[in-house]
Amino acid sequence: MKVIRHTLVSEGSTDANLIPIIDWALKHIAGVPSSQGSRAEFWRLNKKPANLRERLLAATVLYPCELLFVHRDADAALPQARIDEIRQAFTQARIELPAVAIIPVRMLEAWLCFDENAIRRASGNPNGKMPLNLPKLQRVESRPNPKRDLSEALLIACGRSGRRRKKFDTATAFWNIIDGIEDFSPLRELPSFQAFEQSVKSLKDNGWRAGFYG
Repeated sequence: MKVIRHTLVSEGSTDANLIPIIDWALKHIAGVPSSQGSRAEFWRLNKKPANLRERLLAATVLYPCELLFVHRDADAALPQARIDEIRQAFTQARIELPAVAIIPVRMLEAWLCFDENAIRRASGNPNGKMPLNLPKLQRVESRPNPKRDLSEALLIACGRSGRRRKKFDTATAFWNIIDGIEDFSPLRELPSFQAFEQSVKSLKDNGWRAGFYG
């Protein structure tokens, strides 16, 4: 059985949390039975890539793959503006691979706020009962700071107080959230995830041909 190798070109180290989401999408949307993803890391290079075009080129050399995923947070920009930036860089790089855009609105954390049980497990207090005050999934993309929403939910979930609460490591807990999620289908309520799914479907429908899908 062939394993599809994919490389994620993203903005920050925590964006490696997108890889399980990508693997889920490849399996459930594109019918890929097995996939293996890596996040492109450039910190070891003596000369760091200066822009997205150079990062795409370096990623294909350092992390050979059959498929690229290119992540950008929308932040304050419209998602289409980010898609246009990726398309331009991909076209300039002249890479003979398929590449899929993945653009959570604002930031990745908006895609991790939906699973309360996973957040409680990641906090180390899976049986906690305190309300986590998570935004409704339909509204999470309109929140000004999903990263803060998620951090505050983890702090509540851990059930600690005083000094123990101050010492709670939300950064480490954040990495554990994704491990507790098996089903990402609830994200289909979000326009940004719908766009990502459609790009993966277009990739499949076009026979995995080289080109940009976004």
